Amino acid sequence: MSLALEFRGADVLHPGGLSRAPLSIAGGRIAAGGGRAVDMSGFTILPGIIDAHGDGFERHLAPRRGAMKDIGAGLIAAEAELAANGVTTAILAQFYSWEGGMRGPDFARSVLDGLAQTRPEVVTDLRVQLRFEISMLDDYDAVRALIAAHDIGYVVFNDHLPHEALEAGKRPPRLTGQALRIGRNPERHLEAMQALHAGMDRVPEALARLTADLAAAGIAMGSHDDRSAAMRAGWRAMGVTIAEFPETMDAAEAALAGGDSVVMGAPNIVRGGSHNGNASAVDLAAIGCVHALASDYHYPSMRRAAFLLSDAGICNLAGAWHLVSKGPAQLLGLADRGDLGAGKRADLVILDSASRRVAATLAGGRISYMAGAAAERLVA
Repeated sequence: MSLALEFRGADVLHPGGLSRAPLSIAGGRIAAGGGRAVDMSGFTILPGIIDAHGDGFERHLAPRRGAMKDIGAGLIAAEAELAANGVTTAILAQFYSWEGGMRGPDFARSVLDGLAQTRPEVVTDLRVQLRFEISMLDDYDAVRALIAAHDIGYVVFNDHLPHEALEAGKRPPRLTGQALRIGRNPERHLEAMQALHAGMDRVPEALARLTADLAAAGIAMGSHDDRSAAMRAGWRAMGVTIAEFPETMDAAEAALAGGDSVVMGAPNIVRGGSHNGNASAVDLAAIGCVHALASDYHYPSMRRAAFLLSDAGICNLAGAWHLVSKGPAQLLGLADRGDLGAGKRADLVILDSASRRVAATLAGGRISYMAGAAAERLVA
């Protein structure tokens, strides 16, 4: 059941900055006033975090290799971690890939089935982004059906084939380890990769049909790891208007110039740069070339990245928090959330103002996480 509360004494973040004006919630929405008064002095209330791309949930689904027995229990554990980090809407980035194992088609179907059963049991709004490997020509129809059956609203296109090595007739690096990890004979794995590589000349036509169908259905589409302006332009021509984690400054700037949205990883900012030498999210944020930050593989990084940008003077707190709230909401077409305006979903995170730790999280006006003094006040 959603709560009817009036938070008083807190610093409340709005697009114009922090305010001490009371904030009310009722019926799962931000209300004009009223509700049981709760003194939240010493706390800061911000819009709930919207994670546009995260695969940290995988740790809960398979804590050890091969231990993938109870998808539902794993998703519930993942939701608890999301809530404890202030995330109120989470896009779970699930592969549909030739790479097999947790990235394979069968596992994707298991996750989607498990999520459909688990959603009624959790508070956080859990959604899926399907990450489809474009070289899988035989799976295009199956992917269409899967997207429709599970009402998937966001599809991202990947190509992780090591084309340079395959074209040269070489064994790709880490081939044996990758194959054994998913229980596949290395030689059979190599043959499958070679077959996919050989069919790449037929991919553009199949991809154009798929993207046209998804665009007509109103599904958001993104490309992953764009390396050049030309690559980004090619995706844009097919209606793929979200650039996830562009690898170069040229690709990111081309996305911005073309009116596309750029998503960067929050860990990139927390680390002070990309772990593999790609474009710096800090540099891109400094020139206004980031529309949203995503957890990628580490949920705590979203909150930390926003404060790092604010503390460094790259943008003010409202602008930095926009990258983990309103910005992701806009690129995903979620008009009912992302700020604390009247009538919006009551998605909010309450931080201890001194430590900046998450003290409570509410999604749709329901408590998904609370601890310490904030919990004492909320349940008083």
